[in-house]
Amino acid sequence: MKIVIINGPNLNLLGKRETGIYGNVPFDVFLEKLCAAYPDDDIEYFQSNHEGDIIDELHRRGFEDAGIVLNAGAYTHTSIAIADAIRAINAPVVEVHISNVAAREDYRHVSMISSACKGVIAGFGLDSYRLAIEALRNIEG
Repeated sequence: MKIVIINGPNLNLLGKRETGIYGNVPFDVFLEKLCAAYPDDDIEYFQSNHEGDIIDELHRRGFEDAGIVLNAGAYTHTSIAIADAIRAINAPVVEVHISNVAAREDYRHVSMISSACKGVIAGFGLDSYRLAIEALRNIEG
């Protein structure tokens, strides 16, 4: 299965940024272990701090890949454009959050992209990405 993980703003700082919330493991270290756990799947990774780049990547990957794992970071709460991009593509998208956004600041309680996604996984740390991959692997279609 061909899956792309797309991470949004500030997620390039995982392992350094607010480690009490996001942990101390850099994403590249986690990604190596994730890929090893799914040797039969083609898992690729893209990260950008720029909304337009995320939209371009959704457009590029959304017609060729079997599924997309998306952690849009703060754009989750603000970007109608990313939601529209998700609706425009064929690949199922699973929204992911490392922290439990419902237990955080009020402005994090609203997702502009959830209604466009196949599902949402939040609050399980970096393991949220593995759970999203499991969900994509079990989608019938």
